[in-house]
Amino acid sequence: MAYEKNLDDFLAEVKTLFEAPLDPAKLLVMSKQLQGQFDLKLQNSNVCMLPSYNHTLPSGQERGSYLALDVGGSTFRVALVELGMSAEKSMEIKVMQCHKIDNAVKALKGREFFDWMAVRIQETIDGYNREVLHGSESLAMGLSWSFPIEQTSICGGYLLQMGKGFAITQGVQGVNVKELIVEACKKQNLNVRLRAIVNDSTATLLSRAYVDNTTRMALILGTGTNAALHLPVTALAHEKFGERSQSWYDQAKHVIVNTEFSMFGKNILPTTRWDDYLNITHIHPDYQPFEHLMSGRYLGEIVRLILLEAVQTAGLFGGQMPQSLTQPYTLDTGIIAVFEADDTPTLAKSQAAFQSAHPLESPPTFEDLIFIQRVSSLISRRAAAYLATGIHSLCTLRARSEGITAANADHVSISCNGSVIEKYPGFKLETQRVLDQMVELDGGRQRESGGGVSLDISYESAIFGAAVAASCVDLHGC
Repeated sequence: MAYEKNLDDFLAEVKTLFEAPLDPAKLLVMSKQLQGQFDLKLQNSNVCMLPSYNHTLPSGQERGSYLALDVGGSTFRVALVELGMSAEKSMEIKVMQCHKIDNAVKALKGREFFDWMAVRIQETIDGYNREVLHGSESLAMGLSWSFPIEQTSICGGYLLQMGKGFAITQGVQGVNVKELIVEACKKQNLNVRLRAIVNDSTATLLSRAYVDNTTRMALILGTGTNAALHLPVTALAHEKFGERSQSWYDQAKHVIVNTEFSMFGKNILPTTRWDDYLNITHIHPDYQPFEHLMSGRYLGEIVRLILLEAVQTAGLFGGQMPQSLTQPYTLDTGIIAVFEADDTPTLAKSQAAFQSAHPLESPPTFEDLIFIQRVSSLISRRAAAYLATGIHSLCTLRARSEGITAANADHVSISCNGSVIEKYPGFKLETQRVLDQMVELDGGRQRESGGGVSLDISYESAIFGAAVAASCVDLHGC
């Protein structure tokens, strides 16, 4: 069968399209344009650039034992965390258990879910030391909550519709989350007090800020993406804060902002025909432009779309697409990560992983495998460059809001968490490399000279961040 082009020509076209925007000078222009989008949303938006109630970063001197709770889409984690109690470890998990949130748990309505949580808390901590939850002194709790919530204080708020099969909101509309948790704990005779509720990006920022006082931003990059940024209160329009007590304003000079980073980038970050197809066929077109270009959910899909075209026009796989790859989102980003990490001379690891997930009658040829590996690399390198651009833009926005020029900016640490930034082969290093280039080109000092921006992984950030949030309220107040 004759094809429109050969694989080498097709790969050359893909290479040109994905590498064309990646010149550092071009990325710097995009960074400035993104700042314009950020500035607009800092003044007027109820869906992004959202100020939290967290106005104090930890000093690193907070001490004590804290109960840390992390509620996610499929798990509920309970941990006892000690801060500043050991010379060897400034933050230490003394005990932690992960409880599965299966369909039966998701079906629990209102107070039933919080009663389930309280029982899991008791099981976890009592198994370690029963005195912790039943002593005369109450134990402070911090909650990392991964679902929409209308916060009314650092430790309270109202549940919003959660989706993902959860029935928790039924029957408790208008009831404060703090009341629901504390009441459930009282039924189990747990002597606790809820001190802070945070989302995952705020928790990630706080967890590293406790051990590194240069931390001013957090990045989540896994299946999805988000970022939190520490900004002066004056950087946001007053209306963005809603109704808050005067005492909060009296204390707050800065605030941690939930940027909802994924929503930015439209008409700024160049796209290809495969990106555009992904967007127009998405259930929410244009809703999260940044996320479509770099998160774990979409990297594999962009590769799949290119492979589909290569099969049809350049004879990849002998012109036969694996049946399992004909449907959207069937090429897992974990598979393309195997290709990028494969250093075997015949790409044997890649072939085994691909054939296992997407069997072909005739296994992929070496030429097929090389094509997939190079396409995967082009897509991940662009994702890393676009991420570096977004990070540079947010850091520049923060510096500008503090009256700091690029030349005078001190070192900033970004607390990072998520499967892509942590585990995807070479992704963090490539993002750091491009970020360093952009800082230098913009007139900033490099990391070796006390400036620059570093990407630093924060493990167990939801748990440690929840504990640190509680400790900040204990020590510094709301």
